Amino acid sequence: MPRPALTSFLAAAVPALLLASCGGASSTAEPPVSPEALKAVVENPGANREKLARAVDEAFTREGIGETRALIVMHGGEVVAARYGEGYGPETRFIGWSMSKTVTGVLIGMLVADGRLHLDEAPPIPRWQRAGDPRGEITLRQLLQMRSGLRHEEKAEPVYTSGEVRMMFLDGRDNMAGWAEAQPLESEPGRKFKYSTPDAMILSDVATRVVAPEASAAERQRLMADYLESRLAVPLGMKSLVAEYDRSGTMMGGSMIWASAPDWARFGEFMRRKGSVKGAQIVPRAWIEFMTKPSPRSSDYGATVWLNRDSGGDREVLFPEDGPADLFAAVGHLGQYVLVSPSRELTVVRLGKTDEKDRAALVETLAKIVDLYR
Repeated sequence: MPRPALTSFLAAAVPALLLASCGGASSTAEPPVSPEALKAVVENPGANREKLARAVDEAFTREGIGETRALIVMHGGEVVAARYGEGYGPETRFIGWSMSKTVTGVLIGMLVADGRLHLDEAPPIPRWQRAGDPRGEITLRQLLQMRSGLRHEEKAEPVYTSGEVRMMFLDGRDNMAGWAEAQPLESEPGRKFKYSTPDAMILSDVATRVVAPEASAAERQRLMADYLESRLAVPLGMKSLVAEYDRSGTMMGGSMIWASAPDWARFGEFMRRKGSVKGAQIVPRAWIEFMTKPSPRSSDYGATVWLNRDSGGDREVLFPEDGPADLFAAVGHLGQYVLVSPSRELTVVRLGKTDEKDRAALVETLAKIVDLYR
C-alpha cells in the first residue's frame, strides 16, 4: 500500500496537473471557425477546409489590413471560396486601378498576334516619329516592361506633383496619352525600369490608334469599347468588364478598367491557362509567357505583370520567400490583387481598400491562402 504522505500528495497533485494541462491547451488552441466563415468555402476545396475558411476570414477581420470587399479563391478551375463585405456582391463592379495595365497588356498582345503591331518596333506615335526625336527609339516591348526612359515619378510627394496624378486629374486630364507622350527622355530607352502609369496610357493610345485610326474622340471610344468587348469580354465571359475613357476618346488602360469579382477571377484563370478559354486560344500562349517572364531590367516585373521574385532592392510587391516561384499577379492601388499560380492551379482575387502602410500585412494574409495549396 502507498504510504499516507505519498497518497495525499498524489491526490492533490494529479487533479492540479490535469487542470493545468487543460488550461494550457485551451489557451493555445485557435477559436472555432465561425459558421459564416465556413459557409464561404465549399466542402472539398482542395485544401483543409477549416484552415482555408480561417484564412479567408482573416482577410475580412484582421486589423491593420484595411477593408476587404470581395475575395475569391479558384482551384483547378473551380470556385472553392467566395466571400463579400457588407454592401458588395458578385454583381458589384470593382475598379482595377493598376490591374487595368494587365488587361491592356493582353489587348496589345492581340494586336501583335494580328500583325497590326510589332514588339520590337517603335509604336505609331506621330510626335515621336519626327526626324531627330530620340523617343522614336522607344519600342513597344520597352513600354510594356516599364523601361521607356520617359521622365516620370510614380507616387511622388507632394501628390499633386506625381506624374500619374497630373496626367489623370490636372493638366493632362483631357488628353492623357498626349500628356504622357509629350514627356522628354530622362534615360536611354530600355536601360532602366521605372513603374509608370503614363507608359500604360501610351499603350492604350497605341491600341486605340490601331483599332480606330483617324477617328473622332467619340468614334475612338466606341470602336475601342467594341474591341474590348468582342475580343476579351465576350470570349472570357466577363460580362461586367468596362473601361473609362478620357475626353480624347482614349481608354484609360493604366487604371480605370472595372469588373466584378467573379470576372476578375475569370481573367486570372485566363492568364493561368496561358490565354486559353475552354480550349479556344484567345491570345497566343507565347504572349502570356512573355508577359510573365522577368524583364531585362527588373526581376520582379514582366510585361504589365508583377512576378513573385526578389526585386533585388527594397521593393516588395508579392511574397517571394513564402510563395511559389511561378506565381504572378495583376496588382492595383489600394490593395487590388489577382494572384495566379499555374503550378498550384490557383487564382486568388482580393478587392477592397488598403492604405500603403498596411499593404505588407495584407500581402501576408494573402500568402497564407496561397500556402494552403502547397
